[in-house]
Amino acid sequence: MQAAVVPALGAKLEIQQLPVPEPGPGQVLVRMEASGLCHTDIHAAHGDWPVKPAAPFIPGHEGVGVIEALGPGASVHRVGQRVAIAWLGSACGTCSYCLSGWETLCESQQNSGYSVNGAYAEYAVADDRYVVTVPDAVSSFDAAPLTCAGVTTYKAVKVSNLRPGETAVIVGIGGLGHLAMQYAKIFGGRVIAVDVEDAKLDLARRLGADEVVNARTADPVEAIRALGGADVAISLAVSPRAFEQAYGSLRRGGRLVCVALPADDAMTVPIFDTVLGGKSIIGSIVGTRKDLQEVFDLHAAGRTEVIAQPRKLIEVNDCFEEVLAGRVPARLVFQF
Repeated sequence: MQAAVVPALGAKLEIQQLPVPEPGPGQVLVRMEASGLCHTDIHAAHGDWPVKPAAPFIPGHEGVGVIEALGPGASVHRVGQRVAIAWLGSACGTCSYCLSGWETLCESQQNSGYSVNGAYAEYAVADDRYVVTVPDAVSSFDAAPLTCAGVTTYKAVKVSNLRPGETAVIVGIGGLGHLAMQYAKIFGGRVIAVDVEDAKLDLARRLGADEVVNARTADPVEAIRALGGADVAISLAVSPRAFEQAYGSLRRGGRLVCVALPADDAMTVPIFDTVLGGKSIIGSIVGTRKDLQEVFDLHAAGRTEVIAQPRKLIEVNDCFEEVLAGRVPARLVFQF
């Protein structure tokens, strides 16, 4: 099979011909149809984060394809089903987090394309219990970004406790942000979209943003406060300054939801303002299998639109450069 491999952290990916993997106990073999490019894949390949993947490895955690074989004991899914391989490759299933609906916090979890090989390949093996069935009404092309960008922002809106009529500020209208604002609208929020590119703000307007703010040409804190302030701010831009600005836009009682993971991970928060203003800072990391099924169901019902462009796996290094240069409107999806 053809696969994109990180040969060493910081090196360009290599397109290699590898044996098709065999599913082990409790695993399924998936023939990939689409795999989205997430910024996390770039961080993984570059070794940007404190816990680094062990090279060589195959990135990718937005994989969608058809099950071709079952390993011993795999009984949740069947051959021929179309499934998604998400960031949460597996979890222990028995700890307090797993048992209370917070499997994404499991300390024994494995992550697709990071601690185990992922979906930048024509075939991938995955845990039968943790792949998620893709409805017939959702194309593989659309399902790929929904498998991470969708479920991550859907969960962020969920944990924000956004209530109908409240104002939600979405900071960063890219692969995640264009979906986050749609979920905020579904939850009944008034949406303010923030970005530094007019083209992305135009996209935000088309997708239903009530207001837009260009953070390059205006102070976003002042602009959002002039619009009444934020009850919820969801920060998706990989810049600590963007997190601080999102916090600064909050009204009393507001909630900042931190989603993006900047390589420089320090932000400054005023303690007095947090306490006296009754403000909350919430970390949100992807979503569960149940969350992903809800994301697919919403898309199948026509409630969301995925903005993505197709690419070939052999273009992977050029695609990384496109993303880093900010030339991608929302998401790139490798098609097989």
